[in-house]
Amino acid sequence: MYLCRCCDKQLWRYVDVRRCRVISPLMLSGLIRRQPIVLDLSWTNISKTQLSWLINRLPGLRVLLLSGCSWVAVSALCTSSGPLLKTLDVQWVEGLADPQMRDLLSPPTDNRPGQCDNRSRLCNVEELRLAGLDITDATLRRLILHTPALTQLDLSYCNHITDQSVNLLTAAGTATRDSLTHVSLSGEELTTRHKK
Repeated sequence: MYLCRCCDKQLWRYVDVRRCRVISPLMLSGLIRRQPIVLDLSWTNISKTQLSWLINRLPGLRVLLLSGCSWVAVSALCTSSGPLLKTLDVQWVEGLADPQMRDLLSPPTDNRPGQCDNRSRLCNVEELRLAGLDITDATLRRLILHTPALTQLDLSYCNHITDQSVNLLTAAGTATRDSLTHVSLSGEELTTRHKK
């Protein structure tokens, strides 16, 4: 018996278009029809307009992978509309540093009339992948404030992360102290030296 993949939505939960050179309007409308839960757009040249259009039409999207995309495109996530993600992968995003992370983590400023929610769009994120970004303690402080559900954090190859930065995540009274179960620090050169 043969089964056509385009007939059953259960077979379209995960859509992988990573490394596609051209994201066409036909491809975007196909993604909307399939309504994936997991969408991998890593290392594509998707534009901000395309990503904004896409996430506004995927209310059930829970995992969004944007590794290697540009900050200009990723900035589409800074709006008040779109799905509440559980996993966000922005590893190696070109141009993503502390000021851009502030915009991404802060509550959106474009609320519609009557919309009083002043929480971050990433308040439900459980897994955040930030490997290879030029971020510092300032971003980690914002993570503590705006991502109370965070359980997994990837800080691999973030050159400005130190052992003091990690202490921020586990400080008494922070939500991340109790919620974090995995922190990846591979490729880090932590600065504190032990005295003999």
